[in-house]
Amino acid sequence: MTAATIQLAHPLTNEAPVREGRTAASAAPPLFRFPSLTTTVPKEFVHRAAVAEVMLTDWRRKDDARFEVTAQWPRGHSFFSPIGAHHDPLLAAETIRQVGSLLAHAEFGVPFGHQFLMWDLEYAAEPDRVLIGDTPAALDIDVTCTEVKRRGGALAGLRYEAVLHRDGKPAVRGSAAYTCTTPAVYRRLRGDRCTPEGVSRLPLTAPAPPRSVGRVSPADVVLSPVGETNRWQLRADTRHHVLFDHPVDHVPGMVLLEAARQAAAAALGSCGMLPTGIASEFHRYAELDTPCTIQAQHLPDAADGRKSVLVTGHQDGNLVFTSTVKALSPES
Repeated sequence: MTAATIQLAHPLTNEAPVREGRTAASAAPPLFRFPSLTTTVPKEFVHRAAVAEVMLTDWRRKDDARFEVTAQWPRGHSFFSPIGAHHDPLLAAETIRQVGSLLAHAEFGVPFGHQFLMWDLEYAAEPDRVLIGDTPAALDIDVTCTEVKRRGGALAGLRYEAVLHRDGKPAVRGSAAYTCTTPAVYRRLRGDRCTPEGVSRLPLTAPAPPRSVGRVSPADVVLSPVGETNRWQLRADTRHHVLFDHPVDHVPGMVLLEAARQAAAAALGSCGMLPTGIASEFHRYAELDTPCTIQAQHLPDAADGRKSVLVTGHQDGNLVFTSTVKALSPES
């Protein structure tokens, strides 16, 4: 079955037929009778097992390359917890990731079971636009697909840009790019590692002190000390209910972004730093059975005074990812 044969119905606009003796109003699905109600998009569209981890609420096609997506950020989250008076900006990274997955399945016909290889992801947030309000943050997202690649009529890859608006004003700008592979190609690419069951895992190492990396709970720490300044081993706890929402055969990209955030916090000595922007590139899979070394390096401050840290990850001497983290200190 090719991607082009899949036709997915929009979850909010499937009308039920009107049966004899019933009016259109009484026969309509509940969301039609109450159009102001909000729900999440199907969790399968955004590759999440838990509905609670779905940020997106709806979408609409504007033309072949532009879409409107809506999302909601909770005022409190079990992992992306508030940073002072602000939402955790890494919510933006997860939201942007989910947008790409949603569009691939719901608009470009990628079947479930195909694999996505994320090559880069970045966001830049306006601090004043990500303050926590009296209600969850409602977001309107303008998405533009700038590079749509097809192979044999099926989607092979996609680059997109996203502008997250809050109360009509841009709050976050970001972009991402990925390629799609069929299950057969993925099996050839990954060999014995192609399923979670076929991958061994390193013994779980001790976490760095939580406050040193901007965390409260040891369970949320993804770095282990190795006795060197600004250098750690990646700590991938596959039991973590958010970072490892479902079984995987490699370390997810969002875990690497979290490692970058934590490494930057430690390098800056700022427990409550606000990661206003992260630009990441992913060069190869981060494997679960091989130690991954995380290293942080100070960069010159940005013109607006924001601190910058370059974070890299290596396995077996090979570069796995790079992330440039820009941050505001709590007193900024």
